[in-house]
Amino acid sequence: MVAEKQHIIIKGVKEGLVFLLDDQCEFSVLLDELQYKLEKTHQQLLTGPLVHVQVKLGERRLDEEDKERIRSIIRTQGNLMVQSIESEAENGTKHNDQSGWKVFTGIVRSGQTIEHDGDLLLAGDLNPGGTVICTGDIYVVGALRGMAHAGCNGRTDVIIAASLMRPTQLRIADVISRPPEEWMTGDSAMEFAFLKDGQMHIDKMTQLYRLRGHSTYV
Repeated sequence: MVAEKQHIIIKGVKEGLVFLLDDQCEFSVLLDELQYKLEKTHQQLLTGPLVHVQVKLGERRLDEEDKERIRSIIRTQGNLMVQSIESEAENGTKHNDQSGWKVFTGIVRSGQTIEHDGDLLLAGDLNPGGTVICTGDIYVVGALRGMAHAGCNGRTDVIIAASLMRPTQLRIADVISRPPEEWMTGDSAMEFAFLKDGQMHIDKMTQLYRLRGHSTYV
């Protein structure tokens, strides 16, 4: 019965999957159908490598608690990672919100790419061969061993920070880091990369306040 209502359409796109949610039906119906589709009719989505999911709400507005209910259902299903939950009713402010964080939990493996418009926090490791690209800052709470590109739209005031900085390559705007063996120290814990006078520099996270001050980032 639930599957026949088709209040949720799942489409494959280049970046992963898009879940199109009906904005007219009851929210509880959406949640039931979402769980049903993932558990009963779309098991093939739950195998293989990590798949990024974009959730489109149409004109429906949801608070953070309800968005988290959607994330929880999707997050329990194997390899699916919610990249964004967007409402057309909120789009007027979305693109101008420079403080819009995205948090990804998991491991970015070789051959996988995460892209985001805004600041990004990866709670996990970025493995060699994996790539993270975003227009804002990149924070990796884990080991950064792959390629990270912050400020991909040309911003030069962004940083790339990691608990363990062992990248194959760092890039901020159009500036590419030197080969890692030229600048990596023995102690690469809690470091961040930034641009100064068009050159990329590495410093300890304890020095970030010198660049950013105390007001913007907490």
